[in-house]
Amino acid sequence: MQLPRNPTRTVRIGSATIGAGSPIAVQTMTATHTQDIDATVAQVNALAAAGADVVRIAVDSRKDAAALAEIRRQTTANLSVDLQENYRLAVDVAPHVDKIRYNPGHLYHHEPTKPWQEKVRFLAQVARDNDCAMRVGVNCGSVDPAKKDKYAADDSITPMIESAAEHCALLDDLGFARYCVSLKDSDPAKVIEVNRRFAELRPDVPLHLGVTEAGMPPDGIVKTRIAFEQLISRGIGDTIRVSLTVPNARKPEEIAAGRQILSDIAAGRVRSVVDYGLSTLNIISCPSCSRVENEAFIELAQQVKEMTAYAREHKLTIAVMGCRVNGPGETDDADLGLWCGPTHVNLKRGSEELGAYRYDEILGKLKIELDQLIAAGSAR
Repeated sequence: MQLPRNPTRTVRIGSATIGAGSPIAVQTMTATHTQDIDATVAQVNALAAAGADVVRIAVDSRKDAAALAEIRRQTTANLSVDLQENYRLAVDVAPHVDKIRYNPGHLYHHEPTKPWQEKVRFLAQVARDNDCAMRVGVNCGSVDPAKKDKYAADDSITPMIESAAEHCALLDDLGFARYCVSLKDSDPAKVIEVNRRFAELRPDVPLHLGVTEAGMPPDGIVKTRIAFEQLISRGIGDTIRVSLTVPNARKPEEIAAGRQILSDIAAGRVRSVVDYGLSTLNIISCPSCSRVENEAFIELAQQVKEMTAYAREHKLTIAVMGCRVNGPGETDDADLGLWCGPTHVNLKRGSEELGAYRYDEILGKLKIELDQLIAAGSAR
């Protein structure tokens, strides 16, 4: 089957090329701690061997950046770096990677009085000087606060689009065209809508597709497939990631799942009509990555799924997040949210903080809150 493709421009990422009709690239992110050089190199190479076109690594400190330099020496994979909250680390990491990813919402965390435009100019110059591509990565839980405040609380999509469009316009003005954009949410329906609307606005910009916090397989693969089928069949999408909560040794499954989805779409093995509005329990969990501060998070996500099986017929969303970077914000829209720290798990009801509990006591606390919501008929 010959699929349509949006007329996006070409963007080179090391030896990979996306956009302009190039094959849709598949990428993923390491789940090891970046400073554990041997483990990270092993995972990068395993992911590349599984068919990853680009592998992303998180960097949050100069120690991470120093480790990245050694990781680069030990692999030939195309590397992307995930700049978390310190945009200035770009100087340290850009010589060792092929792409820099930044989140517009995170630009406010360091030097908050400095205009974001100045920070983007800095990033673009660093990328240009080091032959790097860039990704403007917009996430539902960490949106530019100035954009978010303009719209109703239940409109998470318009602020994402405006933020991405504004950053694209500045990069264009700077003469930096080697960039792509991602707009991610944990709800496949929102992923479809936000990417469809942005593609109409900027059909020239290559799009990286993904359902963030998709969760554990097989549910996480199903959610991701729904979004990819609807977007790629419309010509939208130049690179993809399947984000799954799996142990480190199973991270190549993300690549296999992505390749299988692309193969099925190309062969026409898709649903003609997709309805994700099921009145059932929805558990979202972030992909295991190097930001996770306690690997018990992965086991906890599975335990939450098993423990809450009795509530499967209730329309409730439970979010299980693995770190403090996106966890606090990306649990706000869930009925019940858990975001994990090194020794404790933070429990939330919507945006309300309920407390921090040990890993061995959080399931009991979660069940109490879940039972209360069911009894009150608060499923939404």
